[in-house]
Amino acid sequence: MTTSTVTLADADAMREFGRALAGVLRAGDLVVLTGPLGAGKTTLTQGLGAGLGVRGQVASPTFIIARVHPSLVGGPALVHVDAYRLGSLEELDALDLDAGLEESVTVVEWGEGLAEVLSEDRLEIVLERPHGGAPGGDPDADPEAGERTLRLRAVGPRWDGVDLPG
Repeated sequence: MTTSTVTLADADAMREFGRALAGVLRAGDLVVLTGPLGAGKTTLTQGLGAGLGVRGQVASPTFIIARVHPSLVGGPALVHVDAYRLGSLEELDALDLDAGLEESVTVVEWGEGLAEVLSEDRLEIVLERPHGGAPGGDPDADPEAGERTLRLRAVGPRWDGVDLPG
């Protein structure tokens, strides 16, 4: 198991980190994102989508639960899942995500405590951002501004020897 911490200046840096992270991802990888509203889970996934060269705008799949972005460059598709509204493993299983896990990079927002059963090999990322982008910050501040901290935990043999960006 490998762990690291990365501090990013703002949303643009989060997207750039996602692009860099996409460079080490491959078909079959599971990325589990955890963090409060506004921490940057979807922003990070936008960077992953750009780095993977997938079709479509990567946006939060909150109401549709899961969205598939096919590759435009012959790489793996991006399966973007929002588990916020899922209440159980049965509901996650009903999405039939395991059918495409081996051919795709699967990112599950709000997946902690649910998505780990999808793969023994996974990258867990906990995102933290002070409210309003800075300690004691304005809650109405620019959502693109403000520092974010990512704690990465690579679980399983797939990640042995993989250098994570940061």
